[in-house]
Amino acid sequence: MDVNMNAAYRPSEHVVVRKIEGEILIVPVSAGVGESDDDLYSLNETGKDVWALLDGTMCIKDVVARLSQQYDAPVSEIETDIRDLIADLLRRRILV
Repeated sequence: MDVNMNAAYRPSEHVVVRKIEGEILIVPVSAGVGESDDDLYSLNETGKDVWALLDGTMCIKDVVARLSQQYDAPVSEIETDIRDLIADLLRRRILV
């Protein structure tokens, strides 16, 4: 799935997000969201930082810029990782 770096994505209204013992779990509450109706999606540490910025107001290129200040990694690597995560979340309809 193509990720628009100028778009500001946000969580779908068809998922519930819970933080349990430091882990973020995303649970689909509507058919057609996620891989199947009962799939859980969890985020790693970097994914949690990305998720925290996905509120529908910050475009993805700004998410990359923000996280490039936080992580000691090449910006191109950060952008690739974020683009891959966003593409997966969009494909699963977890983000809109």
